[in-house]
Amino acid sequence: MQITQSLHAAILVANLEQSEHFYGKIMGLSKVERSLKFPGAWYEIGNFQIHLIVTDKIVPDMVDSQKWGRNRHLAFSVTDLDAAKQQLISYNCPFQVSASGRPALFTQDPDGNIIELSQV
Repeated sequence: MQITQSLHAAILVANLEQSEHFYGKIMGLSKVERSLKFPGAWYEIGNFQIHLIVTDKIVPDMVDSQKWGRNRHLAFSVTDLDAAKQQLISYNCPFQVSASGRPALFTQDPDGNIIELSQV
């Protein structure tokens, strides 16, 4: 087997409207068309997509509430970490600065899915 690229990550969400606001408005991702009939939305970053899939059962799985980066998460590069932090603050989004000291922070979507933002 030879894996050639990452295509998408599926994220379970309970409230599509809130999640679309988070990923589209707050995170600034571009929504793309999807032809599937079950509820959800797709967002694109370069050649990678995030697939929001609506479910009525979200199971919290945070194992370390003190250091969010030690939990399951998606990581994205940003051009300006301070601007990203100010965007999160302006929308009252929770966040944690990386405990490692590197230029990164962690936030959560409305369903508790953790997102890392790093300036590399």
